Formats: sequence, C-alpha cells, structure tokens
Amino acid sequence: MAPKIIIYLVSLLCVTFAITGINFDHFFKTKHIWEARFFIAIIIISLSYLVTNFTLDIMDIIKTSIGS
Repeated sequence: MAPKIIIYLVSLLCVTFAITGINFDHFFKTKHIWEARFFIAIIIISLSYLVTNFTLDIMDIIKTSIGS
C-alpha cells in the first residue's frame, strides 16, 4: 500500500511540473480565472491517475515476467 501512495505523490508532482510549462491563456476567456484553475486541477488529477496506473501496470508486468 505504501509504494502505491508514493507513486501517486511522485506522479502528481511530475504532472504538476509538466503542466505548468503549458500556456493555457488562449483556451479561456480573460476574466474566467477560477474556471481555468479548476480545469487545470482536473487535468493534473486525471493525468497523475493515468501515469500512476501505467507505472503500476508496468511494475506488475515486470514482476510476473521475472517470476515466471
């Protein structure tokens, strides 16, 4: 359980770092700051979930292939 939480936190930090490099100014209206922040938060949570599950699946595949 603890490695899963660590992978979630690491992927959250990595995705947040990667998303901050994208300029989202052209996607939103000028006075809609909260909508833009909410959208970016949803994108960060979704991508970190996908990265974590991908990493856990790769670790499981490696573990089963070595164990066979």
